[in-house]
Amino acid sequence: MQLSTRFARNSVTHYRNAPIAETELMQLVPSVFAPSAHESRSARYAYIPTADVLRGLMREGFQPYFACQAKCRLPGKTEYTKHMLKLRHPDHMIRPGQATVGETVNEVVLVNSHDGTSAYEMSAGVYRFVCANGMLVPHTSAVTVKVKHSGKVLDEVVEGAYHVLQSFGKVDSLRESFQGLQLTDGEQRVFGEAAIAMRFGTEEQPPVNVTQVLEPRRYEDRGDSLWTTFQRVQENLVRGGLRTTERKRRGVTRAVNGIDGNVALNRGLWVLAERMRELRAA
Repeated sequence: MQLSTRFARNSVTHYRNAPIAETELMQLVPSVFAPSAHESRSARYAYIPTADVLRGLMREGFQPYFACQAKCRLPGKTEYTKHMLKLRHPDHMIRPGQATVGETVNEVVLVNSHDGTSAYEMSAGVYRFVCANGMLVPHTSAVTVKVKHSGKVLDEVVEGAYHVLQSFGKVDSLRESFQGLQLTDGEQRVFGEAAIAMRFGTEEQPPVNVTQVLEPRRYEDRGDSLWTTFQRVQENLVRGGLRTTERKRRGVTRAVNGIDGNVALNRGLWVLAERMRELRAA
């Protein structure tokens, strides 16, 4: 089964419930396999071939389940644009047929480009089966490996993946604490209001209200825990599709634009959940 949905206006995601073969990745995300850095890069730019990183990780048992590539209107640059891969390791996976509603699996998230638009970055992520949503964990909660495109760097990347893998124990512990913490109606509203400000900035009149972002899209997301609150808000803001409350601009909200925006919002929401947990603990 293919779970391919639009990630934003300038990119398309491809999620699978089985590993994506390299031959298919070449069609879906050709920038992963760029044979060199873009011609705009100087001699000091260290080319980190994502394809070599991917193959090295696959030899270690990691398998890609998600692929995304930004689009570009500039001729000849599409094959070098920013891209994202999400990989899973068999030691951190639910076996086929065992996944139930609401269950999650940990992922290693790899972001890179060959045109200078981003550094190489590897971090922890969480995939939730019920809504096919991917969350990203900030460096404050798990290991994030960033490598600049300079010097000898290829040896660092596979080792970095294992550092990320080792941090999944902390991620699991945090997720369990989110699930066990029940929020009051007022606390849920505060979480939703902060998330709206994070998504839409300092707009005097944001296009959606807190009731909308807290609304569950499915029965399984009902509940008062910090985890279910986080899930509802994350899906509503990242996926968009909420009817706007502004009279001048009737319509629906868009999905978050671009890889950078999605990464920033997902990490910000995780930090918000952590801070809420810390405040309650205090």
